[in-house]
Amino acid sequence: MTITRGSLLTLEAYARIRKSDKPSVIAHRRLRSVRLGDHITVQFEDEQTIRRQIQEMLHIEKIFDEDGIQSEIEAYAPLVPDGTNWKATMLIEYPDPNERKRELGRLIGVEDRMFVEVEGHARAYAIADEDLDRENDEKTSAVHFLRFELPPSARDAVCAGAGVKLGCDHTNYPAHVAIAPETLASLASDLRSR
Repeated sequence: MTITRGSLLTLEAYARIRKSDKPSVIAHRRLRSVRLGDHITVQFEDEQTIRRQIQEMLHIEKIFDEDGIQSEIEAYAPLVPDGTNWKATMLIEYPDPNERKRELGRLIGVEDRMFVEVEGHARAYAIADEDLDRENDEKTSAVHFLRFELPPSARDAVCAGAGVKLGCDHTNYPAHVAIAPETLASLASDLRSR
């Protein structure tokens, strides 16, 4: 389903369901989040998470004019997977500000070393931050947007139940984790097999 102006709730309608809908939104977001090591969380996006993000931005900013709504849709809609990929928000989390500053300096380029590995297939490395560069010579950003493009055979394997690992092979953050079956089932619904 494509997110359009007509498919969004009005500010009034969204305000009515915002609180009551929050537990299901949190549960869905949790289902689609994968913790990698102690300091990285990858939140896999889908139409539902992005629709909620757009509705939240419209609500918080009190945007109700057509141009403003369209601008929010155009900003966030590219984060919805298109059937051949997974799209995700990567969060690098260090609670202590001094440690965060130091580690973000050590993790320059980490976003380009993130991968998914479908059982029996080559790693698919993330295509990161297509909207804008999020690092400089001194540090990387604490937030990155990733796209994992999967070849047809890997998509077919995921849809048939193959296991998938999420990982990072950056020198200063080597880690990998098997994606939990319930999370993988949700992610598989983002893919079109052949």
